[in-house]
Amino acid sequence: MDVPAWVEWGVLGTLFVLLAFDVWVIGRRPHEPSIRESTLGVIGYVAIALIFGVGIWWLAGGRYAGEYYAGWLTEYSLSVDNLFVFLIIMSRFKVPRIYQQKVLLIGIILALVLRGLFIAAGAAAIERFIWVFFLFGGFLLYTAWNLAFHHEDEEEFKENVLIRWSRRVLPISKDFGDGKLRTREKGKRLWTPMVVVLIAIGTTDLLFAFDSIPAIFGLTREPFLIFTANVFALMGLRQLYFLLGGLLDRLIYLSVGLAFILAFIGVKLILEALHENTLPFINGGHPVEWVPEVPIWASLVVIVGTLGVTTLASLWRSRRPASDRELTSVEH
Repeated sequence: MDVPAWVEWGVLGTLFVLLAFDVWVIGRRPHEPSIRESTLGVIGYVAIALIFGVGIWWLAGGRYAGEYYAGWLTEYSLSVDNLFVFLIIMSRFKVPRIYQQKVLLIGIILALVLRGLFIAAGAAAIERFIWVFFLFGGFLLYTAWNLAFHHEDEEEFKENVLIRWSRRVLPISKDFGDGKLRTREKGKRLWTPMVVVLIAIGTTDLLFAFDSIPAIFGLTREPFLIFTANVFALMGLRQLYFLLGGLLDRLIYLSVGLAFILAFIGVKLILEALHENTLPFINGGHPVEWVPEVPIWASLVVIVGTLGVTTLASLWRSRRPASDRELTSVEH
């Protein structure tokens, strides 16, 4: 993709300014955002993401715009699913609502840094070793299976080793104080529970990156598109968290839909790896030319269609009386 350097730097600079503005607002006035504030934030970031895609279309053509939109939709959908885990973490550690914005923002910044590193590493690996797509595809199929049949809920959530270690080793106060990492109690400097929450968010971000980066590489190989799609998917996550609130529980089929999307992309990656094969034990090291290529428009149709069906089915099912849903679950 041939995009002028000044465009890339201009986009990255604008995104940095938006992120800095978020940091300034939250640092200046910690609060729980209203429905109106959250709605305007989500609409604003979605509008910016859509407009950016139009700009890609104008500068580089419809193919790359389609790749960007497919990547952004996939990453945004995965981010919504990630909100379930964030909600569990906030609930488990009893984070006050006025400090949850701060936790989410720091988590978003950590996710951006981790994904930037993963994107750079992934792009370098793919440029030299196309067989990496076999690994990415297999991993996405494995992730899809776990997501569809072993999706964790609040009862199954377990603290990882790093969180347990921090609880045991660090001197931690009983409450969050003013929402900072350090506080003073009876003359002693202590860590607040905020540090444990951030460790939980950070390690969760790392796991999310392992899922999302292989997925978007199955839709585009352009690092600039991959990074911007991830940024736009994450930037409105904080507002979306407060906007959806209890509605997250109504998206009961979201994990199934995402599992189907990840499986589709996993198969697409394996087909691409076969189409450009260089491994000597597959077809004598030659490309498998009869393997079909999945066009980007087909990927967009699958992603949009799956998300639409999943959302409608979830909302329809959640409107049924609880007794009916329980009876149905018992029957199955």
